[in-house]
Amino acid sequence: MSATSETDLTRFGYTQQLSRRVGSYASFAAGFSFVSILTTVFQLFGLGFGFGGTAFFWTWPAVLAGQLMVALCFAELAARYPLSGAIYQWARRLGGAVVGWFAGWAMVIAQIITLATAAIALQVVLPAVWSGFQLVGTDSALSSKDGATNAVVLGCLLLAATTLLNATSVRITAIVNSVGVTCELVGVVLIVVLLTTRAERGPSVVLHTTNLDSTTGYVVPLLISTLMAAYVLVGFDSAGELSEETHKPRATTPRTIIRAVVASGIGGAFLIIAALMAAPSLTDGDLATQGLPYVLTSSLGTTPGKLLLLDVALAVCVCTLAIQTAAARMIFSMARDNVLPASAQLRQVSRRTGTPVAATIVPGVLAAVCLLVNVGNTGLFLGLASVCIMLLYVAYLMVTTPLLVRRLTRGGLSAGVDENGRPLFSLGRFGLIVNILAVGYGLAMAINLGWPRAEVYDPAGEGWYLHYLPLLTLGIVAVGGLIAYRVQRRAYHASIAPSVEGASVKGTSGEGANVEGASAQGTSVDDTSVEGALA
Repeated sequence: MSATSETDLTRFGYTQQLSRRVGSYASFAAGFSFVSILTTVFQLFGLGFGFGGTAFFWTWPAVLAGQLMVALCFAELAARYPLSGAIYQWARRLGGAVVGWFAGWAMVIAQIITLATAAIALQVVLPAVWSGFQLVGTDSALSSKDGATNAVVLGCLLLAATTLLNATSVRITAIVNSVGVTCELVGVVLIVVLLTTRAERGPSVVLHTTNLDSTTGYVVPLLISTLMAAYVLVGFDSAGELSEETHKPRATTPRTIIRAVVASGIGGAFLIIAALMAAPSLTDGDLATQGLPYVLTSSLGTTPGKLLLLDVALAVCVCTLAIQTAAARMIFSMARDNVLPASAQLRQVSRRTGTPVAATIVPGVLAAVCLLVNVGNTGLFLGLASVCIMLLYVAYLMVTTPLLVRRLTRGGLSAGVDENGRPLFSLGRFGLIVNILAVGYGLAMAINLGWPRAEVYDPAGEGWYLHYLPLLTLGIVAVGGLIAYRVQRRAYHASIAPSVEGASVKGTSGEGANVEGASAQGTSVDDTSVEGALA
């Protein structure tokens, strides 16, 4: 832990509790493994192709362009606020305490549900490698009752393993994450190369509309297939979650966020094209129902295909590990500001392991609960995926929108230098344009994700209310958040506010302030007066 890192963190009103053991590659790995194209493209390829046919490929670069705008905004913020709980911290300092709290609340819920969704991806690959992994029943399809139940079993076992590892050691977690990402990158290259050498058709396949249902026009099915890319290309901000554990975070994190998005976008695009080129058939229905595991085993043969599926299984494990790490840091960061229930316990960092143990266990347990209450639910995956994506996009909007307001009303973000003495990452005169595009894209995608669709949210026809699942969940999260916010606000004023009432608080270097017992309660980087985190 360098003196520079400790001093920089102190300027925000925090003390160094987490160990700085994350380097540049490990920071990139945190963002890339959360996105994890091998995990998510394998999960959702069938969804994208099932609605958009071969033309669904074009939804990928469209979403990538939008998310790159968001990532560029996040990179600017990561350079100026190198703090754990990135989305919460950024939203609070840009939009105030209330906006920050709700952004953090939505993000915590989204990360927990995303954690559960990632864990059940093992069902997509392991039974295809060996039938012995099908511990429940015989039908391994995730859309079947046996497959959905077995997915819960495998997912809970994986969550137990990632919780243990995350709570044990930051260094080992970073090493496992880095090794896993390296294997994933190698796996993506191998899969693309091998599938290309066994291509049944050329890359011009993406210029066709094979399997695209045009009965309602091309726009509607393509908007639905966009959900595949929207789900995959999220989580790059998790590199910012490890800022307090990263060496030279102001210099490192902005670039690793952008690299994670770009690498995922390029790798995913090649993966989709290679799969469409190598699929034995585009019209027999197998590609939509069985997805990429079907392409690998049928095109490459049983043994090579299964070996590559093992690499996918490793990517799933590392993805789950990375999501839980990000969730733990978000919970730790909010608890450190005393704005979560049981904050006193959740903000504790073990002296032996250097990890926030309670903050790590909570998302693991709650993610397992999300799975257990859905045992046998054939709509398990689509339900969880739709909910977590919607919440993630809403949380992102609670950062990009206040940032846009800051640019329009106060001229943008402050300048400065990083740990290497170089100017902080900045979009310069393009910042306003990029920010407008990021907000516009985020709003459009949030509407698309929340639009009631029976074919997406209720494919089995179990009830009309399921059509509104994302909106219902958003409403429940908002109401629950409001209740929790009011409870914590009363608790805060009863315990902390009286002790600082009337105190004069001075900002330091425009970077926030230090309030004893309240931990950096500043709401803006430029504030000269500081309110309580729940004031």
